[in-house]
Amino acid sequence: MSVVSVERRLDVLVACEYSGVVRDAFIRKGHNAVSCDLLPTDFFGPHIQGDVLQVLDRRWDLIIGHPPCQYLCRQASRWIDTPVKRILFKQACAFFLKLWNADCECVCLENPVPHLAAKKEIGDYSQIIQPWQFGHDYSKKTCLWLRGLDFLEPTEIVQLTYVTTKNGRRYTRGWYETPRNTKARSRTFPGIADAMADRWG
Repeated sequence: MSVVSVERRLDVLVACEYSGVVRDAFIRKGHNAVSCDLLPTDFFGPHIQGDVLQVLDRRWDLIIGHPPCQYLCRQASRWIDTPVKRILFKQACAFFLKLWNADCECVCLENPVPHLAAKKEIGDYSQIIQPWQFGHDYSKKTCLWLRGLDFLEPTEIVQLTYVTTKNGRRYTRGWYETPRNTKARSRTFPGIADAMADRWG
């Protein structure tokens, strides 16, 4: 693996990541990056398997977090109409804010577009990006909450292609061809990870 020389190696925490995609993008740029998640990492590399809240107080130069979106995204707005679900929603907001308020000058949190109740709790996002702005034939609105960081700039805009199913529904090819499981759909796109490492590393 070739590593680009940098003036200063950053200590980067990639919170709630088991894929290693963002972690490895920063490592390729010569930084000290470690991922942390309750799950083991998919690919060999620096990884802490455990509760990320237990390592937030270390001296990080940059934190990039992917907090769970199950109770925060727009699709979840219809799921928080029971006492139990409202408690889980509040817990999800509290976890998001603990990452956001970490003692670190530079923080990026990534999530889908939040529903209105979530936005009131966690605050508004800074920027919306799309995978097709970073070289992927895929449409998926992704919100970034940024503190101490510049906006991501598109690196490779691609023309989307579409698939029409037998029942007439239309999807982008990338979305349609991605396996229908949470793990596959939660991975950061490599083009976005590389843009983060280039822009913030």
